[in-house]
Amino acid sequence: MPKFQDTTPVPHSAGQMFVLVADVERYPEFLPMCEALRVKERRERDGMTMLIADMTVGYKMIRETFTSRVLLKPEQNIIDVSYLEGPFRYLNNHWIFKPAEGGCLIVFHIDFEFRSRILLKSLGPLFN
Repeated sequence: MPKFQDTTPVPHSAGQMFVLVADVERYPEFLPMCEALRVKERRERDGMTMLIADMTVGYKMIRETFTSRVLLKPEQNIIDVSYLEGPFRYLNNHWIFKPAEGGCLIVFHIDFEFRSRILLKSLGPLFN
């Protein structure tokens, strides 16, 4: 249902932006609505890192926690997030960091649907 894609130029290297976004444990420090993030599992293989993480988001009286698989691909500057469990029917999120003149381009894509219409009406616009 809600989908969003954006490409944004930034004056930082693709590697720097990859490292910033890959540091998921720090999301509660700067990501709106992210109240907590806990990495439950971390595996390294073939130069990639796979995380299983719980993120708690909140807005006013609503708090929801969901679990995602985060695949960090530093050699490609790509982060793929897939939904495992929680209040969504589905959630897919992709980050691509492309070198560009003077920095890089951040390509961000998110596609999701809440299970509950109440959550869709109350949190859906905030996710957008």
